[in-house]
Amino acid sequence: MTATGEAHAPGARGPEGTIPLAVPNIGELERRYVLEAVESGFVSSVGPFVTEFEQRFAERVGSKHAIACATGTAAIHVGLLLLGVGREDDVVCSDFTFVGSVNPIAYCGARPVLVDAETTTWNIDPALLAAELDRRAAAGEGQPAVVEVVHVLGQPADMEPLMDACERHGIPVLEDAAESLGATWTAGRYAGRHTGTVGRVGAFSFNGNKIATTGGGGMLVTDDDDLAARARHLTTQAKVPDVGYLHDEVGYNYRLTNLAAGLGLAQLERLGEFVKAKHRIAARYDEAFADLPLVLPPRVEGLDATYWLYSVLVPEADGRGRDDFLAHLHAAGVGARALWRPLHAQPPFLSAPVLGGSVGDGLFARGLSLPCATELTDSDQDRVIAAVRSFFA
Repeated sequence: MTATGEAHAPGARGPEGTIPLAVPNIGELERRYVLEAVESGFVSSVGPFVTEFEQRFAERVGSKHAIACATGTAAIHVGLLLLGVGREDDVVCSDFTFVGSVNPIAYCGARPVLVDAETTTWNIDPALLAAELDRRAAAGEGQPAVVEVVHVLGQPADMEPLMDACERHGIPVLEDAAESLGATWTAGRYAGRHTGTVGRVGAFSFNGNKIATTGGGGMLVTDDDDLAARARHLTTQAKVPDVGYLHDEVGYNYRLTNLAAGLGLAQLERLGEFVKAKHRIAARYDEAFADLPLVLPPRVEGLDATYWLYSVLVPEADGRGRDDFLAHLHAAGVGARALWRPLHAQPPFLSAPVLGGSVGDGLFARGLSLPCATELTDSDQDRVIAAVRSFFA
């Protein structure tokens, strides 16, 4: 397993028949599009698949512009630059998230301010954020340059109070929707909106373990024409039209390749199929575990999650906790994985200001994800269910 948590090759088993946590679902359409890209000669960062992938992605999520990037982390980095983040600026970030959410803040020379999760969605706590922004205003302190909201594990955040707090203090919002492709709000102010489209800028990931993949890659979305134009400029080394090479500022080699875009376009065409599979897998797990002393993933009215990684919290019972549960599952050939260590406990960010922290600590101490690849068969899921239930027998 890689550092990003990607499991094995498409359809592959782990060691000795282990059911993998999450693998890409690659079929004939993907093979056809990638072969077409190869045969076209457009294999680098320009080509018709890049343009079509961007257009179709923007339509799918309901955004005016989409700019394909080399990684989801690159999309976040460019998004922060678009919103004016510079050295010594404060940027609020969810504390309970993968490190790829916060590293781009450091790339900008800015300081992350980490806000704990709340128990309802496991996302950034709106009350903690609002209290901090109001406190800074009352004390005459500077506000964060940006608030980065992460939609973890395919679960939309509770955006209304978060946006209210940020709008009250004039702070732009960047949505890290890396894990939430296909997730929407179904009630309230943002009913019908896709994650990543509420803030000024949104960022998505197509890593190999995501619900749709380009092998690696990401997408930046925005409704702002000027921000979109600048994003395209920055991601292509800030090159301007001229005889020879002319670059008017420091840019980045952050564009997605045409080969990867071909794969991504095929995956996008199958996104409905993938989301349906995630919902089916989550529903079967919910039913199977309803009588067990597990905390199941959030199910919040008005928030249509995709359950990218189906994750549960394990109680401390008879002196046995998450690590015992993981060892039990691994021995049974189940490729479960612990949830992330909160960012405030990561060595590069030990000195970052933290608001709260106990909820994220608890999610890490008790949380793990179960196999939920979109091609997970009922028989393999039954094996997982049996292994889980036997731990509590």
